[in-house]
Amino acid sequence: MIHVSRLNGEKYTINPFLIESYEQTLDTTVVLFNSGRRVVVKEKIEDIENQFSQFLGKAIRNSAL
Repeated sequence: MIHVSRLNGEKYTINPFLIESYEQTLDTTVVLFNSGRRVVVKEKIEDIENQFSQFLGKAIRNSAL
């Protein structure tokens, strides 16, 4: 799971495998493919990608045990 913050400061957790797309204008909007829901967050795209890489790396390491 990755952790982001909504614009009002509320913490939000997203399953990264449900991210369909994201775009960054003034804010970052994440679109979830299972519902089409849009979540506007404070984090930049690079931060979300880094969290996803860490999440995936951890999952791969754990599956190899």
